Amino acid sequence: MRINGVTIDDTFAEAFPMKGTRLVVTADTPHWVQAAAVTMTGFATSVIACGCEAAVERLLEPEETPDGRPGAAVLLFAISRDELAKQVARRVGQCVMTSHSSACYAGQHEGKPIPLGDGLRYFGDGWQIAKRIGGRRYWRIPVMDSEFLCEATTAVTEGVGGGNFFILGADREASRTAAEAAVVAIRAVPGAILPFPGGVVRSGSKIGGKYKGMIASTNTAYCPTLRGAVPSLLPDGVDSVLELVIDGMTPEAVRAAMRAGIGAVVSMGSAAGVVAVTAGNYGGKLGRHQFHLHEVMA
Repeated sequence: MRINGVTIDDTFAEAFPMKGTRLVVTADTPHWVQAAAVTMTGFATSVIACGCEAAVERLLEPEETPDGRPGAAVLLFAISRDELAKQVARRVGQCVMTSHSSACYAGQHEGKPIPLGDGLRYFGDGWQIAKRIGGRRYWRIPVMDSEFLCEATTAVTEGVGGGNFFILGADREASRTAAEAAVVAIRAVPGAILPFPGGVVRSGSKIGGKYKGMIASTNTAYCPTLRGAVPSLLPDGVDSVLELVIDGMTPEAVRAAMRAGIGAVVSMGSAAGVVAVTAGNYGGKLGRHQFHLHEVMA
């Protein structure tokens, strides 16, 4: 398949089942929403080492939030429900409750519940108060600038982690410019996030490595500086590769995000230095979800 001079490889992205949840963080001003949301989603690029994968799904206008203040929807994913519950408690407790004027609400209510305010309420040292509003339970926890309002639980859904595609560029500027355009397009897709810095991965990985105990190591087949030293999958004219990794609340969200991102890349065309788009997989042996690029772009 070729679109606008860019080759779309006949391959698939292999993705994995994950547990996911959506939280809504609000504050008095957009600045403090950003402070809480960015801190909460820090060091959350990969479950390989971070315990969870998380990012801001989108910013919310006051009319879209439970308390009529500026807000952000945040998605978090982990391998298991227990690990997700642990990550939610730590990140909300240390990064949202500590942030000026913040509040935290469940962003979804369908699925099995995990503690949110139910776990953090003990910080109130016995002065916390439970309130039920509209059939939902909240905790009011006293803090030094007033109180931290937090919904009691949030719901967990069956998510998808590890949707991906690679941008093969003529040089670093070409791959970066195409990746930045893809990030903008994907961030407009509901239910999907890009957990890596700026939405982009430079250090794509393969399973295992030559050193004992390594779970993952650099994806040598796509490293331009190793061309000639290892079996390479890079066509002539490619000197820079960037990967976009996508997590989604549903397979449909991941598929829509991949289509939007790849569409933004190929719209730039070969004239912008984009040579090809491909994807990472493990031969279909590990991940339950397969997103075939030709089907995604059909």
